[in-house]
Amino acid sequence: MRTPTTRQALSLLGTLLAALLCALTLGAGTASAHAALTATDPRDGSVVPSAPQQIKLTFSEGVLLSTDSVRVLDPQGKRVDEGKPAHVDGKSDTAAVALRAGAGNGTYTVAWQAVSADSHPVAGAFTFSIGAPSKTTVSVGSAATVTDPAVGAFYGIGRYAAYGGFILLVGGCVFAGVCRSSRPVQRVAVGGWVTLFVSTGALLLLRGAYTSGKGMGSVLDLSLLGDVLSTKPGAALLSRLLLLSAAAVFLAVLFGSYVREGDDSSTATGNRRDLAYGLAIGGTVVAGGLAATWAMAEHASAGIQPWLAMPVDVAHLLGVAVWLGGLAALLATLWAGEPVRRAEAQRFSRLAFASVCLLVATGLYQAWRQVGTWSALTGTEYGRWLLVKVTLVAVMVGLAFFSRRWTGQLADRTETKKAAKVRAGASVGADGEPGSVRAAQLARQRAALAKAAGKRERDADAPRTGLRRSVLAESAVAVVLLAVTTVLSGTQPGRAEAAREQAAAGGGTTATTPDTTPPAQLQIPYDTGGANGRGTARITVAPARSGANTLDVSLADASGRPVDVPELTVSFTEKDKQIGPLRATLKRLATGRWQDAALRLPMAGEWQLFLTVRTSDIDQVTETKNVKIN
Repeated sequence: MRTPTTRQALSLLGTLLAALLCALTLGAGTASAHAALTATDPRDGSVVPSAPQQIKLTFSEGVLLSTDSVRVLDPQGKRVDEGKPAHVDGKSDTAAVALRAGAGNGTYTVAWQAVSADSHPVAGAFTFSIGAPSKTTVSVGSAATVTDPAVGAFYGIGRYAAYGGFILLVGGCVFAGVCRSSRPVQRVAVGGWVTLFVSTGALLLLRGAYTSGKGMGSVLDLSLLGDVLSTKPGAALLSRLLLLSAAAVFLAVLFGSYVREGDDSSTATGNRRDLAYGLAIGGTVVAGGLAATWAMAEHASAGIQPWLAMPVDVAHLLGVAVWLGGLAALLATLWAGEPVRRAEAQRFSRLAFASVCLLVATGLYQAWRQVGTWSALTGTEYGRWLLVKVTLVAVMVGLAFFSRRWTGQLADRTETKKAAKVRAGASVGADGEPGSVRAAQLARQRAALAKAAGKRERDADAPRTGLRRSVLAESAVAVVLLAVTTVLSGTQPGRAEAAREQAAAGGGTTATTPDTTPPAQLQIPYDTGGANGRGTARITVAPARSGANTLDVSLADASGRPVDVPELTVSFTEKDKQIGPLRATLKRLATGRWQDAALRLPMAGEWQLFLTVRTSDIDQVTETKNVKIN
C-alpha cells in the first residue's frame, strides 16, 4: 500500500474545500431569495378616510403576476377589485390592482399571490379599513393562497427527479466518451434521459396548480397550462423538452455509431477522431442548454449581476453532473462485474478532480452572492438544512479518499481460463443444438455457471471489491445529498428571511429614517372607594404610532406592591373622528401585570384612554387620560 504524498494530501484538501463550497452553493443556488412583501399602500392595519383608487404592493425582488395575483375582499367576502393586476410603472417588484368605485366603510382583506423571480410561489394577506374598522367574514389565514399538499409533494418529487436525471444523463455521457463505454454506462445515461424527460413533462403539467394553489384536479386544465407557458419558468421547461430531443439523437450516436467505429479495426482513425470532436461540441452545447433551463428561470436570473450569475450557474451544474453522474456510471460498471482498467479509473479520477476545480471557482462566487451571513447558518431553517448538507458532503469526500486509494491499487486483469472455458462452452452449447429443449437447459446451466465463476473471480479481486463498495457508499450518500438539495430549493434562505422579518417589523412600510418616537407612558392613580381600593396604574403604549402597538398595564397598591384585581379593562376612543371605543384584549402575564401585544390604533391623533378598575363586587372606578398617537 502506497503512502499518500504531499500532492495527494493537497488534492484531498482541495476536494474537501470544493465539496463544502458545493454544499453552500448548490442548495443556495437552487433556492435563492423568495420575494418578500416589504410595503403596501394602504398599510397593513391602517384606516383610510376614503376608498383608495388602487391597492399597491411592493416586494423585495421581481415577481410574476397572474389574473388572480391580487384579490380585494369586502367585509362580506365579496371581491371588489377590478381589472387585471399589473406592475406599477413597469417595475417588476410591484403589483397593483384597481378598486371598484363606491366601496363602503369597513375592513377589507387583500389576498395576494405571485411567483418569485426564482420560480417559487409566494402568497399572503393583510387588512385595511375605510372610514373605521368593522367586523369581517374573511380571516387573513383563510384568504391567503396555500399550495395544495398533494400538488406540492408531487412537484417536489418532480424537481428531485429532474436534478437526478440531468446528473445521470450528463455524467453518464461524459464517462462513456472519456473513460469507457459499455452497456451499464448506456443504461445510466438513457435512464437519466428518460427520468429527465418524464419529470420535466410532469413539472410542466403541475406548474399551474402549484403556483395557483389549486388541487390535483386542475393539473390537466389547458387554461392553466397556457398561463404557465407564457411565463419564464414555463418557457424554460418547454425548452428543456426540446433540448432533450437533441439529446436523444446524441445518445443514439454516442452509443451507436461511435462505439461501432471504435470496434471496427478497418475504420480510419481520423474518422473516429472527427466524430469524437463532433460529439464533444454537440454534447457540450446540449448539456449547457439543459443546465441553462435552470439558470434562466431560477435564482441566477434574479438579483445582482445576472449577466455573470447565469453562466456561472451553468458551469456549476455541469461540474456537479460530471462528478456525481460519472460516479453513478462507475458504480454501474463495477456492479455489472465488467473489467475496469486502471487507466480508465484514473481518467475518471482526473475528470472528477477537474470538476472539483470548477466547483471551487464557481462556488466562491455563488457563496458570495447567495449564502448571506454566517449567523444565518444556525438562526434560520435554511441554514440548519445547509449544515446537514455540509455534513453529508464531508462524509462523501471521506469515502472518496478510500476510493482513490483503491484506484491506485488496481491492476489490469485478464479473464481466467476456467471462466473463459465455461463461457465458450455455454456459447457452443447454445448454438450447436438449435431448437432442442435439452440444449436450452444446458445453455441456461452453463450461463449460470459462467455467472457464478465471474462473480467468484470478481470477488477474489480485493482492490475492485473495495473500490465497488466505496463507490456504492459514495453513491448512497449522494442520493441523500440530492434529497437535501431539493429541500433547500424550496426553503426560504437567510437573505429572504431577513427581508421578511424587516418588513414585518416595519409594519409593511418602507422606512427611510429610523423611528426614534418614544413610547407613550402614563401614570394614573385610582381609588375605587372600598377596602384596599387605592392604587396606581402605569400604562405604556409602544411605539405610540398608528397601526400595531403593544399595550402594557401594571397595577400597584398604595404601598407600591404589585396587586391583582378582579376586573381590568382599557379602551381607546378618538372623538373627533368618531372612532371607538376600541377595547384592548388584555392577557395577564404576572401579578399586577397585563399586556395586549396586538393593539391596533388605526390613525394618528389625540386619543382618550379609559381605564376601568374593579376591586370588589361593588367597588369600581373609571379613569380617563389623553394619549397622543403619531
